[in-house]
Amino acid sequence: MTDHVPAPTRLTSPKVGIVGAGDISPVHIEALQALPSVEIVGICDLDRARAEQRASAYGIPVRDSLEALVEAGANVIHVLTPPHAHAPVAIRAMELGCHVFIEKPMAEDVDDCRAIAEAAARTGKVATVDHLTLFDPQVQRALAQVKAGKIGKVVSIDIIRGGEILPYEGGPLPSFLADAGFPFRDLGVHCFTIFQAFLGPILDVTAEWQSLGGEPSIPFDEWRAVVKCRDGMGQFQITFNAKPIQNQVFIHGTKGIIRIDQFSLFNTTRKASALPRPVERLVNVGTESMSALLQAPASVAKFATKKLQRLQGIRDHIAIFYDHLATGEPMPITLDEATELVKWNEHVARAAEADYAERLKPFEHLSDEVDVLVTGASGSVGKNLVRRLLDSGTSVRGMVRRIPDHPIEGVEYVIGNLGDPAAVDRAVRGAHVVVHAGATMTGWPAEFKAGTVVATQNVVDSCLEHGVDQLVHISSTALIDYLGSHEGRPVNENAAYEPHPDQRGLYTQSKLTAEQIVRDAVATRELPAVILRPGVIFGGGVDLVTGAVAQGGPDTYTVLGDGEVTVSLIYMDDVIDAIETSIDRRLVGGEIIQLIDPAPLTQNEILAAIAPHAKVRHVPREVLFRIGRATEPLFAKLGKQSPFGEYRLRSALSKMTFDGLNAAPLLDWKPAVGVAEGLRRYREALAAQQPH
Repeated sequence: MTDHVPAPTRLTSPKVGIVGAGDISPVHIEALQALPSVEIVGICDLDRARAEQRASAYGIPVRDSLEALVEAGANVIHVLTPPHAHAPVAIRAMELGCHVFIEKPMAEDVDDCRAIAEAAARTGKVATVDHLTLFDPQVQRALAQVKAGKIGKVVSIDIIRGGEILPYEGGPLPSFLADAGFPFRDLGVHCFTIFQAFLGPILDVTAEWQSLGGEPSIPFDEWRAVVKCRDGMGQFQITFNAKPIQNQVFIHGTKGIIRIDQFSLFNTTRKASALPRPVERLVNVGTESMSALLQAPASVAKFATKKLQRLQGIRDHIAIFYDHLATGEPMPITLDEATELVKWNEHVARAAEADYAERLKPFEHLSDEVDVLVTGASGSVGKNLVRRLLDSGTSVRGMVRRIPDHPIEGVEYVIGNLGDPAAVDRAVRGAHVVVHAGATMTGWPAEFKAGTVVATQNVVDSCLEHGVDQLVHISSTALIDYLGSHEGRPVNENAAYEPHPDQRGLYTQSKLTAEQIVRDAVATRELPAVILRPGVIFGGGVDLVTGAVAQGGPDTYTVLGDGEVTVSLIYMDDVIDAIETSIDRRLVGGEIIQLIDPAPLTQNEILAAIAPHAKVRHVPREVLFRIGRATEPLFAKLGKQSPFGEYRLRSALSKMTFDGLNAAPLLDWKPAVGVAEGLRRYREALAAQQPH
């Protein structure tokens, strides 16, 4: 393929249309609005509401289509659609007489890349692809240093790239969760861009991938690749497990090494010298440390004054693109180069997808009928329940987000996200009983919405669609009003819901909403369900020392408050007993049953029982409350809620006890193991884990 270099266009009055109103569109809009010669004539998206939201935020018109943008005068189109649509949109835009600026990657197929290049040659229009990493200020500085001979000839490169999943609030599974190759496809191209820029054309790539479970929503969360280029070799790692997230590039030359930290925003150099080795090391450490120490605050200051902004590489590339359009200069990234990046990116991504498809094959077949479906089957309650049900001769299906490393023999697994209605529907179909134990425990708001709220709605809808006999919903005592007027009485199933869940945290908010979804479906849609609210579960692989008890260990613990807050413990085996009994008794009237041990212990008593020789420190309540009040305005400025807000702390340190009115009459249940025996077993398990 011969790259198209059109005749000089000298476009000095660009009128820009934007196709695609996704997450990257604000960066493009802001960059375009910063250019005095550019006019944005509109934005369009298949999701009209999303386009209107972007348009309203930036004061630009909404158009119905690409054709409508051209009719409004557009002579340049920014293609910001999902990658699979890049080629048809870009080609159509050029056929309508527009130059195109395409968000990376150029496409998801080499043939599509070639079709874009052929369209550019046929129409005489300019097409280029944004690769923000190449135009990142730190990378540009490194390129200048290499060109000036600062580190000699570049021979190899190492890259460590951290990844984070885009927010998913539930609904049909997006490509970044559904496609096994997407994490690599999204981030690998940045690494290949750097190899291509510093080491020349890429000749070969070998890669490996696996899942370590740090990001269970995606099939593979750890990627490594070795890259052979014309002028040297390199390797890179993409990790969703290592924290804090990082993005570092090490450029190795014959006379020195450049280190780029794209997150901390500095660029340092180690140089070879004639000094003795020990002295050379000290000099390099000193100069490198000082350089980083000076650059990082300077970069923060530039961000504060908006001289640097988020994804600055895109903004700089857009400015360069329009400069070159005005002068007729060739674009800094050719279509041939962009096509090669797609070639190698897809080489790895598609191999990973094929591998994942093979790994899924053993889980494709599901029985027409199954006794019990357990959602969250890899979680603490779920996996203990699954084993108990199997032991009793019950047929079990488990829904989990990732392929289990050690599948339990006899369980048929559904691999899917609870936020995805199609996956939930597949799991529920054919089940007589559904135990909904899946929920988000930590994370961002979108994760709680998808994994708990939308998940519960999906489960309820599928249960009604397929006529299940019973839904057992595992709720929580965390949704009760902890600061209500309990007048010293134990809190039972009749207690009021938390009136300010937004101040209690995402877990309380989402579990409360989920329970209300179930109760509403019982009342208005005749959902056959029972609601179980366990206390603080321990045992069965669940740690006893959580934030509700203390921080730290095993020799020193820190307790918030005086340690006299009662913790309503319940041993895992007793929870599983209650779930089994609720299934056996077919409770379906929306009953709410709290599972509480009659022997509550305080934080101090729990620590004395499991770590009698440990040092225990207490942080006074009033000190905590003052700290909580102080953090609230700071987080408010960031548009977030303080995780240490005063209301949340007061609720957590409320000296209340729980009880259950319904467990005995409805289930004939009381803890068979109990807290005392549970603690003994817990201590034994701890001792067994200690090295001898």
